[in-house]
Amino acid sequence: MGSNPQTISLLYIVGLFAILYFLMIRPQQQRQKKHNEMISSIKQDDKIITIGGIYGTIVKIKDKSFILEVADKIRMEFLKTAVSQVVTEHEDGDKGAIKE
Repeated sequence: MGSNPQTISLLYIVGLFAILYFLMIRPQQQRQKKHNEMISSIKQDDKIITIGGIYGTIVKIKDKSFILEVADKIRMEFLKTAVSQVVTEHEDGDKGAIKE
């Protein structure tokens, strides 16, 4: 009762794909879903950090972008996908607490 070499090769390929899926593809999909949920929950006056490291407060939200106030009376427009993190302030005013 010898095993068919084609069956073994097929099982090997299926096994490799399953490992690839669970170690790479699925975690990336979960991170993307979490990021999209974070972007959709952003509202006016939230403090954020962009992918480029710019820290500011959202003053207006558009369909695909938002206006970020980075300094006093200095506003810049960014795509929503440029959001890296939403920053929350604790009751004691400690900046830098990151909401993920």
